[in-house]
Parts: sequence; structure tokens; C-alpha cells
Amino acid sequence: MSEQPERLVAALDLGSTRITGAIAEPQGELRAPRARVLGIATERSNGIRRGVVRHLDEVTRAIAKAMKDAETMAGMKVGSVFCGVAGEHLAARSSHGVVSVTGSEIRTGDVARVDDVASNVSFGRDHELLHAIPQDYLVDQQEGITEPIGMTGSRLEAEVYLVTILSSAVQNLRRCVERAGYQVAEFVLEPLAASLAVLTPDERELGCAMIELGGGSTNVSVFLGGKIRHTASSTFAGGHVTSDIVQGLQVTPPEAERLKERFGAVYEALVDSDEVIQLPALPAQQARAAHRHVLAHIMRMRMQEVFELALDELSRTGYRQRLGAGIILTGGGAQAPGAVELAREVFALPVRVGKPGQGLSGLTDEMESPRMAVPAGLLLYGAKEAMTGGGFGPGRRAPAVEKVLGPVRRWLQDFF
Repeated sequence: MSEQPERLVAALDLGSTRITGAIAEPQGELRAPRARVLGIATERSNGIRRGVVRHLDEVTRAIAKAMKDAETMAGMKVGSVFCGVAGEHLAARSSHGVVSVTGSEIRTGDVARVDDVASNVSFGRDHELLHAIPQDYLVDQQEGITEPIGMTGSRLEAEVYLVTILSSAVQNLRRCVERAGYQVAEFVLEPLAASLAVLTPDERELGCAMIELGGGSTNVSVFLGGKIRHTASSTFAGGHVTSDIVQGLQVTPPEAERLKERFGAVYEALVDSDEVIQLPALPAQQARAAHRHVLAHIMRMRMQEVFELALDELSRTGYRQRLGAGIILTGGGAQAPGAVELAREVFALPVRVGKPGQGLSGLTDEMESPRMAVPAGLLLYGAKEAMTGGGFGPGRRAPAVEKVLGPVRRWLQDFF
């Protein structure tokens, strides 16, 4: 197995039910990054809950197994990974900065200064900066400017979207990655990464909500005017659907997962009301069966609640009426039959399933699932970073975590 080339990137999706590792070679150019997928592997794990490590050894084992399998498929070793993060331990807010322009026109240094001023706020002792994403600029109180460099003015203002993360949570994640034998190139907000793989420029411009239906959490992110505007997380997710099946059909959690994946649906109209499925029985029990329609009803009730909570979040923040491109579903829950139909009923908006594909080549068959939106997006994010000099090879140590977490990404301003 050969060593990692300078431009090779690796992604690590740390989910509540499975951990996925992926390796790719960056291609394309800065404004249109591409990734040729060389290896991808998934390992089941229950060591992470809602983005927080709850079993250090189990997470370390799963990371090592997923990454080693991906390296075997790629035929190359990697030294660092881009890790996705999401959950209630993240927070986001907008921040405003103002500076005076030093010369006759606005230069790159002026923009960097105003971005830094907007990002230089206190997050408390328990949080640290994950992303600082420029949103809009004002030049002499003229609004709606996306790129002020070269313009004439004496006063420059910036709105920057700041995403922070609980320090202990990110330190534990980093510890697991390092114990598995890898360095963290960067922690990346999962909705930000997934959007690179599944959203079109028109959707980001017109306005859309991307809803990631994970096992431990449901993430809601709003994109409008070409940029991410809002992100939030809920604990109601796929794990609650599994728990409802356990209680409703009196089966074990592993059997509930099997029934959900093999026979599940979240829209009763798609299921034959006469179809019967066999249920697992304990040694002391007789053979059991249930109508598939009952399983679909159990799943629908919980998934409808998940969608209604997402709708409440969109309405509370004022974005419900600004989603011209509708709703995009990602994550494992988006694979359930009827998810699109139920979402259309709840949101009364256009809905589609977001499957990775844009910007990818190579082993794309392994990535064509809404469950793979985050790994695919992390590869594209890493490809963009590699083109700006942000990649890390096996012989180069990643920067200290406080240096990795808080850069103002100028290319994020261009891309979103």
C-alpha cells in the first residue's frame, strides 16, 4: 500500500449508527472542485450519540476499521481526515463588523480586517469557533454587496455567520481520531459539507431548506441568496422511529432496524393493507406476524413529528415563506419509502431527495445514496482546501485544533 500523495484527501462521517470513511483525489479547479473517489467503507457503531462521544474505545475501533477498509480499497494510506460534526452542541449566530478603508479603494487586507473584527467575539469558556462564513458586505452603508474588493469607499461593514462548537465535544472527537492513527485536517459542519454534494447553485440562490434525517439527530439548514443562513438541530430522529417499532411490535432494537430497512415506509398509502410480515419470536413465543400497514403507521407518526418540528423551526426563524426551491432531504431517513410524499404533505412545498453526484467521479456507485451526502461533501470540501494549500500529507502534522477550527474561509464566501 503506497503512501498518501500530497493532494489526496480523506473524509470521516461520524454518525450515531455508523461511521463512514472515504478517500479521493482532488480534481478540477478552485471554483469548481471535483473529487475522484478511490475508496469508501462503512462500519456500524453506537459509540456516538447526537454528535457526542459516549464510548471512546468503540468510536476509535470503528474509525480505525472504516478508514483501514477505505485505504485497502484505494490502495493508499492517508494521514489526515476532514471530520463532519453536527448536533445540539453546535451553535450559530450572525455577527457584524466595521472598519475604515485605508486607501482609495477596498483591498484584500481591508476585507480580511473586517471579517476578523466580525469574528472577534466572545463565545464563553466552553465553546470555540468552528466556521466564520462571510455573508454580505456594506460599503458606505450600501447593502447587498457580495465582493467589495476594488470598490471605492471609506467605510466597510461585514455580516459574518459564526458557527461554534462545545470544546469538550470536539476534543473527544479529535482524541478518537488520533487514537485510531490519524490527524484531524479540519472539523466541518455537516450541513455545510452535504450542501456541496447535493445542492445546485439555483437552489442555494432561490432559497431551500436541507433536512438531514440522521439516526441520532435531525439537522435543518437554510440556504438563501447563495449562502447558508441558518442551521439548527433536533434530537428527534431515526433512533426514535426504531424505538417506536420496538415498543409497538415488541421486538429487539436490532430486529426493529431490520424491519425498518426491509419493510418500512412512512406513508401508508404506498403499502398494501393486506400484506403481512413475519416478526421474530423468542424461544418461548409462537410464530408472530403483523400487517405491514401497522409498521408503516408507526413509522409515519414519528416521522411526521420530525417534519413538523422542522417546519416549526423554519416558521420561527421566518424562512418558511422564502424557500423558493423547496425542501431537500438527506441522511439515512430520506431513503424510507414515502419520505418525499409525507414531507410534501407537511411542508406544502416541493420536496426531493438529495443524492450526491455533482463533482464526483470514480467509485460513484458507492456514493449515490442520501446517506452518503456528508462523506461526499467532505471530500469536495477537502478538495477545495487542497487547492488552496490546506491539505495534509502523512508526514505533515495538522495544525493545533484551535488553529484549525477558526479560519475565515474566503473560498466559502465565493462558493456559498
